[in-house]
Amino acid sequence: METYWHYDHRHPGGPMTASLTRRHLLTAALAAGVAVPLGAGRGLASPKRLMLPPPTGPHPVGTVPLHLIDTSRLDPVAGPGHHPELMADVWYPATRDARRHPVKAWMPAAPMHALFESAGLDADVAPPRTAGHQGAPVLRPAGRRPVVVFSHGAADQRSEATVVVQELVSHGYVVVTVDHPYDPFGEFPDGRLRLPADDVPVTPWDHARDIRFVLDRIEDLAAGRNPDAQGRPLPAGLGAALDPHRVGMFGFSKGATATALVMNTDRRVRAGLSLDGPMLSGPRPAELDRPFMLMTAAFTPGADESGVGEFWPLLHGWRLQVHTAGATHIGYCDYPWLIPQLAAVNGMSGEQVTDWIGTLPPARAVRIQRAYPLAFFDLHLRHLRQWLLERPSPAFPEVKFVP
Repeated sequence: METYWHYDHRHPGGPMTASLTRRHLLTAALAAGVAVPLGAGRGLASPKRLMLPPPTGPHPVGTVPLHLIDTSRLDPVAGPGHHPELMADVWYPATRDARRHPVKAWMPAAPMHALFESAGLDADVAPPRTAGHQGAPVLRPAGRRPVVVFSHGAADQRSEATVVVQELVSHGYVVVTVDHPYDPFGEFPDGRLRLPADDVPVTPWDHARDIRFVLDRIEDLAAGRNPDAQGRPLPAGLGAALDPHRVGMFGFSKGATATALVMNTDRRVRAGLSLDGPMLSGPRPAELDRPFMLMTAAFTPGADESGVGEFWPLLHGWRLQVHTAGATHIGYCDYPWLIPQLAAVNGMSGEQVTDWIGTLPPARAVRIQRAYPLAFFDLHLRHLRQWLLERPSPAFPEVKFVP
């Protein structure tokens, strides 16, 4: 039986527990301290729109959704004749005409409010706009572009690391983000709302199986086939922009553990990046001979019941572990940028905000999220030397190299 342990951030320094429900897991993933009701925002004449920082790269960003059905597996809940459904977004460099196309929201309003309210947040806010333009023309490269796949954390959603995603895309990558069945806050094209299921166990191995299925669909796209369940049109030239032989992966928390598991079972992924993954599963991640990088906050080698200390010696290829001082578990996602905006709407104190996001200023968190994942994939998928990964940088004094 597979077991996945989660750190209970409602009690900092306390033990991990396998008995948390999916709702509690979301609270743990978001709060990193205490859950604070934010009911004061209700009743506003019009909701305040949250904002995300723009990426820094030279390319505009395009995006298109995919509704995927894995007919090789049976749905564990829906019963015979039903198969797992998942939503994915393909993010890609676009032409300058991208700005004529609609802007993608961070996530639809209904699942976003469900996500916030499940974490104890009750805020009347509108979803932030991303840098992505829906269905924008694909920027035709001289050759195919490296592809990076993202797996989200427990009871969360595929947009949680949009800052990282659109930064990679603006610098020339194609990124595929995935909602995992029974573990996301999301919405299907027909309007069905998908929420995490308290009574359906979803492990890092389940995430890994989903990603292996998505890797097959990436190969379909690269070959000119359309894997969307409804056959909705894709931007012209999208498949020709994907290089299925240069694939990387990163994930947050449970998705980070799944990154190692995918690499254990599928050699198509050449390099993996963990955003504060606990590296605990049943069976646990095994030895790896390909590049792997750990960016830690809560799950450090010395943390109680963290699997990072046991995982580190299993890395026999290129490896690096860095720790960001002042960051909480959510420090590598979009939440350090979004939660202070929720605080401004609802009158939270500075102490309450610190309980959620730690002492690392949001602007510094964003700079770290932009710089280190890009450097990692540039080194291992583009073979471009990265001084940032060779020694501690005075530009990032918060980021400590862990021997």
